[in-house]
Amino acid sequence: MNEQSTVPLAEGAVTGPAGTSARLDAVSASTVPSRAAEPTGYGSLWRGVPRELGFLLLTMPIAIVGLSVLASLFWTGLGTIVIYVGFFIVVATFYTARAFGIVELTRLDWAGRPAIPRPVWEPADQPRTFWRILFGPWANGHYWLYLLHGMIVNPIVSIVSWSITITWTATALGGLTGWLWLGFIPTGNRDFFLSRVVVDSIFGIHSTFDPVAGDRILYLIAGILFAVTLPFVTRGLTLLHHAVARGLLGAWPSEALQREVADLSAQRGAAVAAEDQSLRRLERDLHDGPQQRLIRLQMDIAAAERKLTDDPEAAASLLAEARKQAGDTLEELRALSRGFAPPILQDRGLGAAVDSLAARSTVPVTVESSLQPGERFSPEVERNAYYVLAELSANLAKHSGATAGRLVLDRTVDSAGRPWLSVWLNDNGRGGATMVPGHGLSGLAERVHGLRGELVLDSPVGGPSVLGARLPLA
Repeated sequence: MNEQSTVPLAEGAVTGPAGTSARLDAVSASTVPSRAAEPTGYGSLWRGVPRELGFLLLTMPIAIVGLSVLASLFWTGLGTIVIYVGFFIVVATFYTARAFGIVELTRLDWAGRPAIPRPVWEPADQPRTFWRILFGPWANGHYWLYLLHGMIVNPIVSIVSWSITITWTATALGGLTGWLWLGFIPTGNRDFFLSRVVVDSIFGIHSTFDPVAGDRILYLIAGILFAVTLPFVTRGLTLLHHAVARGLLGAWPSEALQREVADLSAQRGAAVAAEDQSLRRLERDLHDGPQQRLIRLQMDIAAAERKLTDDPEAAASLLAEARKQAGDTLEELRALSRGFAPPILQDRGLGAAVDSLAARSTVPVTVESSLQPGERFSPEVERNAYYVLAELSANLAKHSGATAGRLVLDRTVDSAGRPWLSVWLNDNGRGGATMVPGHGLSGLAERVHGLRGELVLDSPVGGPSVLGARLPLA
């Protein structure tokens, strides 16, 4: 690399693959899914009750406030649209509905539900102008759906879910604590006791047991039943809100397809650019190294031929120099080939190739790997992973000022079951690495992006830092 693109990390800052992986995950959480698979046991349902209750209890107040604000703005805007003021009021209503929708999506995230993809409100390749802000919401269907959600759907669903939540929670709490507060309620001339009504209606008899004690037992049983089923109720109602939000507030499948097409186009462009840069660099290295040596070798052999009959000793000296030039050229060609696909990579795999890379480094480097012995990947993944580490190792020796480094290989599986290969280098150098267009790190980023992976850089001045690449294995 021809830039100071080091990835230093203070010695001892990371003790192994798990620690470094956690740090790399924190830096790159925006691109690789990281939500763990959701537990489905009864205990996990109870663990989600506090958040779900907090979500459900606030649902109706927020929905009623949203209905009041949106309805007031919308109908006022429609009523005054003939004098043009209403046009701006309706536009304000759209943006207000969008704000309430974002609040609902954020609350669902907080409640522990899977994140709903957000809509694309404005094209990224178009400037944000006053006229687009003013007229854009009228033509964007998401604004109308958010308005429908805030004015009609969410208030109705919220009233139902809030009522069920209050009833279920109050019954559970009241029944479980009835033994405490029922004794303070005066009976007087009271002749209606729920326990007697239930027993008489079920068994068809006229019961004679103590009705006060019967009510306490009945309330306790009801409280236990409602408490046991409370996690299912809160989870079901939260899922209901999540389904409504996914249908009205989430991105459309066509938008995801458009983003996928754009991303694939960008990745293809990145791959082409990275390949072009690699070819240019190979051409430069061949021109500056082996080609010059071969020219010198050709000139030495020609001079030796001329002196072969007149001055055999001088010819022998020239031939010896030519032999040395041939050896240096061969070694340089081997070094160039090792930077792309060394034979050990093809024969024994990535792990052995990285061990060999660390052994040749001029800076002491250790290798830490979670890969199984002899584990192999596709040739493209192994070749590009090795290329990334080789570039980082070369940069370690040239620019980092480090006295030690660590190469790490780690194979992980995300929540969707997709396998990833993470490779990175950390060292105890001086930090301050940046991506400069057209230089080493930028070329690496394009190469990795072309493989649908990502290059992550975390390099504060003075360190510690980490530079890593994630490559999909599927």
